[in-house]
Amino acid sequence: MAPPLKLTPSSQSEEREGLLSDVDTLSFIEADESKYSSSSDTITLLSIGLAALPRIAVVVGTLLGLVFGLLYWLPAPQSSIRTLHFNGDTLRSNGTHDFKRTVLLVADYLDRGLTPHLLDISKKGLRAKFMKPVFPTLTFPNHWALMTGLYAESHGIVANNFWDAETDSEFHYNNITSCWQPHWWRGEPMWETAGRAGLITANLMWPGPPETFSGASPTYFVPWADKVSLDVKLAQIMDWIDLPLSKRPQLILAYEPSLDQAGHATGPYSQRVNDTLKYVDAFARDLHSSLVARNLSDIVDVVFVSDHGMTDTSHPELLYIDDILGEEGWQAVEHEDGWPSMGLHFNPSANTSHYLDVLLAAAADNKEKFNVYTPQTMPERYHFGHSARIAPIYVIPNMGYVLTTRKEGDNHGYDNNEPSMHAIFVAHGPFSTVAKAIHHSQSTSHRPRWLSNPDKGWHSTSDATYVMNGFQNVEIYNLVMKLLGIEAQATKTNGTTGFWDKYL
Repeated sequence: MAPPLKLTPSSQSEEREGLLSDVDTLSFIEADESKYSSSSDTITLLSIGLAALPRIAVVVGTLLGLVFGLLYWLPAPQSSIRTLHFNGDTLRSNGTHDFKRTVLLVADYLDRGLTPHLLDISKKGLRAKFMKPVFPTLTFPNHWALMTGLYAESHGIVANNFWDAETDSEFHYNNITSCWQPHWWRGEPMWETAGRAGLITANLMWPGPPETFSGASPTYFVPWADKVSLDVKLAQIMDWIDLPLSKRPQLILAYEPSLDQAGHATGPYSQRVNDTLKYVDAFARDLHSSLVARNLSDIVDVVFVSDHGMTDTSHPELLYIDDILGEEGWQAVEHEDGWPSMGLHFNPSANTSHYLDVLLAAAADNKEKFNVYTPQTMPERYHFGHSARIAPIYVIPNMGYVLTTRKEGDNHGYDNNEPSMHAIFVAHGPFSTVAKAIHHSQSTSHRPRWLSNPDKGWHSTSDATYVMNGFQNVEIYNLVMKLLGIEAQATKTNGTTGFWDKYL
């Protein structure tokens, strides 16, 4: 059992400085231990780092540890029958203890040559060509999309920082007096669904509130803290997995910001990022080795994901919004949301229509640089127009350009169709075993090789590497529900009904 780690809170500035800076801790304050600690003496949740996994996919990672069951009905080779019948409430022994289905979700760069262990895991399991984040491609909107299966316009977290006109209040991601207020967080996170279904859940540092508007909380909760080593986090993951069955979480969520911080501080192709990738890859190796040592390879699914990608903005062209609006126009801006995009709220006395015309004219003269939208004209593919929290005017820069002012001056937040904004998905364990078995049985039988067809879920297969088509991150919620065997309790999402059937 790893010794308890004291997570000391401290202040931190905006994500452009904080989430990506070298400060020791974020300004998340420890929650009331009497409310969020486990009754078990094994884990003191507020003083132990659980599973901070590398957020990756071009610098951002997230680790979702989960235990859940599979319901499979498609035919498969005899060798996979044992896995196919391992359902949500089914017990399987690792030789010494009984386990329910377990999954860990992590993330990382795969093809830079610096993550050989993670790449090897992807070859033994399966990976997606890419995972598409929601717009805006920022940390908090996408972590909550992964949790709820909802677009930002539906779950309400429309930026890392934003103003809500309906409540005349502002959401600040790094201030718990603001961001822990349940009313900000719409939708039902997977840990709430799992809890309703009677499962034990655990949350380490995943962006979001410790309690939802309905009053639901994870069974175990650890608030975010910076500078917690991956060794300590790995020890906590394994401590949770080693708990007695009656106390062991079936859904474990965790978040690790080191790659995000490195990428923002020095750029996605910097030496610091390369060093961090190696550090994270060692964690992936040690995690895999720890599971193998416990004979859990047929019990634990390890899934690596990230919330968004990142692009190099070390030499961007700066677009000065105060120059475009003029001094009087910029002073009329009462609230500014998001970055590198800008959501503009003008004060009530301002001629908002006039300034919209000014911005539209400037965008027409600089089509290669930026676009200007209102919620009514927002491209439908962004799924970012149907929320009162979205600013009346939104200015979105194209790749290579950054919106700023003469007084201010990041490298993500751009169009979610841009390849560099894409996230990753890699799976290894029972889920990937079944998906590969189904594909193999279909492709070697006399039936049509429909799973070999890219339109049927697979991008390509080579060197025993199974590559799924790219998909939206709002599909992850339904995957977890399916693996946990609690689809009947799942809430409605923006995910695609039956999306995972082709793989399960």
